[in-house]
Formats: sequence, structure tokens, C-alpha cells
Amino acid sequence: MNRTHTEPSAAAGHSSAAAEPASSDSGLASGGTRRKRRRVVLPLVLVAAIGGAAAWGATRPWEPRGSVAGQPALGHGVVAVEEGSLSSSIQVGGTLAYDAPTPVIASGRGTFTALPAVGSVVKAGGQLYEVDGRPVVLMTGNRPLWRDLGPGAGDGPDVEQLKRNLVALGHADGLGLAVDERFTPGTATAVKRWQKALGVKQTGTVALGSVVMLPQAGVRVHKLGVQLGSPLGATSALTVTGTHLVAVVQPADNQLSRFTPHGKVVVKLAEGGTVHGRIRSLIRGGGADGDEGDGGAGGSGGQQKTTVTIVLDDQRQARQAGPSSVTVNVVGDTAADALIVPVTALLALDGGGYGVKVVSGTTTRLVKVRLGLVADARAQITGAVKRGDQVVIPK
Repeated sequence: MNRTHTEPSAAAGHSSAAAEPASSDSGLASGGTRRKRRRVVLPLVLVAAIGGAAAWGATRPWEPRGSVAGQPALGHGVVAVEEGSLSSSIQVGGTLAYDAPTPVIASGRGTFTALPAVGSVVKAGGQLYEVDGRPVVLMTGNRPLWRDLGPGAGDGPDVEQLKRNLVALGHADGLGLAVDERFTPGTATAVKRWQKALGVKQTGTVALGSVVMLPQAGVRVHKLGVQLGSPLGATSALTVTGTHLVAVVQPADNQLSRFTPHGKVVVKLAEGGTVHGRIRSLIRGGGADGDEGDGGAGGSGGQQKTTVTIVLDDQRQARQAGPSSVTVNVVGDTAADALIVPVTALLALDGGGYGVKVVSGTTTRLVKVRLGLVADARAQITGAVKRGDQVVIPK
């Protein structure tokens, strides 16, 4: 806010000796008439730091209280210009958790006769659980099986998915099996080889419920949803995760702009080490990549937050730490050997740019400065100022 200010006279007909001289590089007149000045208008990130200080810029706060005729001077203070490092990095607390929790629905009919141990790892081609004494095998794919696959089965992407697994597991070696949507005699032969390796009847047909398709080539059993002897049903039999650990954080809304897909971060582990990571996803509400909160950073008060999932470069180091609390550091810009003042010391000049009021004895001089990095309500400045100079700030 701009406001014209009349200086008090030391004697009748004599202009005040307290008129402000300008610094040699400020371009401001040093006579008795003051140029209007306005408080700093800074980017949104600084508004909170300088809010309420507009009126301060319209007075001379370095003068004693009551020095302005008819009204008291507003509170003020001074602070020394510092020299040091300034960084715009931010830190957010989160958790280290296993990736992508996924519920597994057991299809078909029967009774669970064997279940995996929580924490165990099952790779593609391995037994995930057992129904009626027959193994149910994990295979890799995004599409769940919905029918028996055998001779006479119509073409479809589920056939192609099965054939891709048979080839990857080595059961199609020497057959020249093309990975396509057709169930051929060669496909039936590969299925029989697979069944022989499992120790079950070699029918050449994959029965519905004998295979679980999941996107991961290996999973970790996170928790069980059934007990031995339970019948198959529509509920989740178990929940699995990926075998890799990820960092999960839920930043405050005013921190979200610093988190961008594929952005690089540094994760500080609970035991003190650090590991580099990359932001994979940002999901509004829920937990890691759609998880409902199990093992994630957790919400508060029902308010939806954005969950950020970070993949880690060094899984060996992450596994040594295990599921635990972490601190995620989003690296920003850094200025070394910088002259630093609080943002509240800055004035926006009518002609553009910024200035600070440097105290010299009982007077001040307005010095134009260039603004550099701004972080944590502090600003880097350059100009005719030096470390230790006292600058005016509002109280």
C-alpha cells in the first residue's frame, strides 16, 4: 500500500535533517521529498511470510515511537545480513513398504488344503496355494483366466497369455510354439509338460482355478484372508505385494508442486543410510498405487491426500532396512556463500526490482538489490550490501 508521509520539522521553516539519503546505486533522490515505496509483492510461496506487513512500509519504523506527528510509529526491528548456504529442498516423512498390494480371488470350487506363509516369496511357475490337494500356480499376466483352456478352446488373449508363460517357463522348448491367440496341438503338448512337472494328471487342458494370473513375475505374501479348510468364494483368499520395497509419502498440499512424475529424490533410511529414488506415481486418495492404506503412509481425519510412490535404486540396501519409517528429501536449488535476509526485509520499488533499508546510525539508506533463491522465508540478495549490515524488518 502506498501512502504519502510528511516529515516532522526540527524547527519552523527548516526541513528535517532525517530525510533518507539513497545509496549511490539506488537511483533515488536524496532531498526532503520522499519517493513513494510499496511493500514487497512476492510469489505466492512468500505471501504468508510477509502478510500483514503492508502498513509497515508506509511509515518509518526505524524512528522512535511517536516520531510521526499525530500517530505513533509501528513496531520494527533490525536483523543482520547473513552469509551462508540456502536451499529450496524439502523433507517429508513417510514409510518403506512392499510394493503394490494386490488381493487374490480364488476362482472355481473346492477347499483350501494348503496356504503360503506370510512373508514368503512365490515366483512365476511356483505354487501359490493348494485346493483339494492340487497346486494352484502363479503365472504372469494382466488378465485373469475365466474359462478352461484346452483343445477346442476358441482363440483369445487368454490363450496368448498362457502360451507366453509356457514358453518363459521352458515347457515349449523345441516345439516352435508361436505366442499367439490360437490353442494348437503344440500348446496342448506344452501344457502336458507343465502338468508333468507339477506332478498332476497330464490332460493337456488348463482347468479354471488351477492358475492365478498376476502382473508381477514374483510376489510376496502380505496377509491371508482365509484359513485352511475354508471353501473357495468371492472374497480375497490372500493379499500379495511385489518383492521390491518402495517409499510412500503423503505430502501436504503446499508441497505437492515439488513432486513430479519421474522426479529424483533421496530417501533417508531409519538406520541412517540413504538411497536414491524416482517418483513413479501420484495418486489422490488411497495408498501406494491404489492400496487402501495397508503399509502406506496413512491418511488423517478422512481427508483425502495425495500418495506418492517412489521406486528405489538400491533394493539390497532397502531390504537391509526393511519396512520402516523414512524421510524423503526432494532436492531443490542451492546457493552457497549467499547473502541472506528474511523476506520481510524486502521492499518492492516503484520502478521495479527490490530493495532493503540498511541502518546507518540513526538513519537508513535504501539499497536496491537483486533477488536470488528464495526458500524457507529467506531470500538471497546481491547488491551494495555486505555480511553484518543491519536491515530493517517489521516486528
